[in-house]
Amino acid sequence: MLKLHGTPGSLYTGKVRSYLIKQGIQFENRAAGDSRFRDEIVPKIGRWIIPVLELPNGEFLQDSSAIIERLELDYNERWPTVPVTPRHQLIGHLFELFGGEGLLRPAMHYRWNFDDTNQPFIANDFIGGLASVNADLSEKKAIFQFAAQRMRKAMRSFGVSSDSIPQIESAYEQFLDLFDAHLEGSPYLLGGRPTIGDYGLIASLYAHLGRDPVPAHLMKRRAHRVWRWVERMNSTDLDSGEYGWPEADLFSDDGVPDTLKALMRFIAEDYLPEVRAYVGFANSWLAERPSLEPMTSGLDRQSERTIGQVLFEWRGVTIEVSVMPYRLWLLQKVQDTISNQSAGEKTELTDLLSETGLAEIATLTTTRRVERVNQLEVWGTPAVASVL
Repeated sequence: MLKLHGTPGSLYTGKVRSYLIKQGIQFENRAAGDSRFRDEIVPKIGRWIIPVLELPNGEFLQDSSAIIERLELDYNERWPTVPVTPRHQLIGHLFELFGGEGLLRPAMHYRWNFDDTNQPFIANDFIGGLASVNADLSEKKAIFQFAAQRMRKAMRSFGVSSDSIPQIESAYEQFLDLFDAHLEGSPYLLGGRPTIGDYGLIASLYAHLGRDPVPAHLMKRRAHRVWRWVERMNSTDLDSGEYGWPEADLFSDDGVPDTLKALMRFIAEDYLPEVRAYVGFANSWLAERPSLEPMTSGLDRQSERTIGQVLFEWRGVTIEVSVMPYRLWLLQKVQDTISNQSAGEKTELTDLLSETGLAEIATLTTTRRVERVNQLEVWGTPAVASVL
């Protein structure tokens, strides 16, 4: 049986767990605090990171997106996860990128900046997932303090500061309103069943924003349909009774409702400036390393995920974020969807992106592709052609 190594409150573990539940794939939850994870699995993966999926043959897979890709090949999934029609496939990968990366600011803010309400819950949650069952009280407290310090540092690297908090809260409430309005017409992002875009969104919207006390209360109070979607994404069936149990079909004719276009316009406003900034930084970083060997990370420590920090303007304030090649790898999925289409379909996709303010996302490419080899992000060969 598959074994999912992670924690209950882990953002990316929640993405994989939701996928396994929805697809009816049997698995066991395993705590990352188990000694076997530390002593056996981490050395094989190359860094302490979750989730890790252990296959029945003893193979280990790391990264939520890569895990889903592999399971799509190995299992007869209940519902196809990556849409086959061009516009839906593009939207699916766009929301996988935005859900897992673009929603990190509110996810981290609402978890770590409301200690009076959140911390008792989070402390017990972290201890349960990270501490050995034999740890005494002082060890458990030390484990939580170490994890909390590390996560608060990560929060700052995603652009959360005293200056940006008002904009983060305003933007997140705007997103909740838009997603809630979209869910009035369908139980999932693209219609009657979950797709890769839903699994991208559930990462942040479950573990942090739908489970921690403060943001969970906000979601229930402000966006009940979003809260129901979070429940639905962790249900073994489609759980769409309030919609009259529609068929497990996506919007007909590769359709994109106005409510979904409104969400795409939100991504253009909220996340495109960051994409522009980290692609520009990555290209400058690569230009300074012309002799960088292909299939290497260019970093002294192969376990590192960040190549630097970049400043940019976001909603009227200057914020600084870490530049992670992993995000470029996810961005490439969006762009590859375009490049793999016929000429007419490419035009259809670029027209949709232009209409929603996202045209630039098709051309924001780095001079080298990001590849994943042995669970790590590395740089491919130079000279990447435009997707258009």
